[in-house]
Amino acid sequence: MKLLILAANGQIARIVEDRILHEEAFTDVELTLGLRNSPRLADLADNPRVRVVETDLEDPKSVEEAMSGQHMVFVAVVDHDRDNAMTRNVISAMKSNHVDRVLFTNILGLYGEVPGEFGVWNHEQVKWGLQAAIDSDRLLEESGLDYTTLRLPWLNDRNEIKYTVTTRHEQYLGVSGSRASVADLVLRLIKDPSLYSRDSIGMADPDTQGEPRPVY
Repeated sequence: MKLLILAANGQIARIVEDRILHEEAFTDVELTLGLRNSPRLADLADNPRVRVVETDLEDPKSVEEAMSGQHMVFVAVVDHDRDNAMTRNVISAMKSNHVDRVLFTNILGLYGEVPGEFGVWNHEQVKWGLQAAIDSDRLLEESGLDYTTLRLPWLNDRNEIKYTVTTRHEQYLGVSGSRASVADLVLRLIKDPSLYSRDSIGMADPDTQGEPRPVY
């Protein structure tokens, strides 16, 4: 399988890349890593299963070139642009290159699904970019592509993998989760692309449910 990771130098993206390149379950995965400053991934450039490319998500031609020959895409950044140029460019490039499967990072709180005091606090923190995030999710849903929106919690760097997944019409469970847990969920979807197909999923450490603020 040929996997394109966009915004490939992000912390979660780097965990995903490292596990793909070192775990036997992913030996059939070839990576194309797109980012604005490709020398940042110079440590991976000599790996025979890796191609590093300069990619600006806001430049449609750049995204189009990165998309060529891919089977699946992981967008490791949230689209907070008012015009949703990043989401639109990914959708357009996928369609023109006949790529169907995409995992797209987003935020929690798109549907008012986060309960309690934390839900109120979270809304205040994210409202500046909330409409763009909602529109990114809507564009994917209406695109006809095989998408999964990943509604991420407030993140920490705990060295643990512990999370519960909630789907589009379920109440969000938890307030925080580790980047390692997010990467693990992404890898599950890469290994089995049929999981959570055409859905918007939340994930968090269930032990943080009911906390009024993020847990670091």
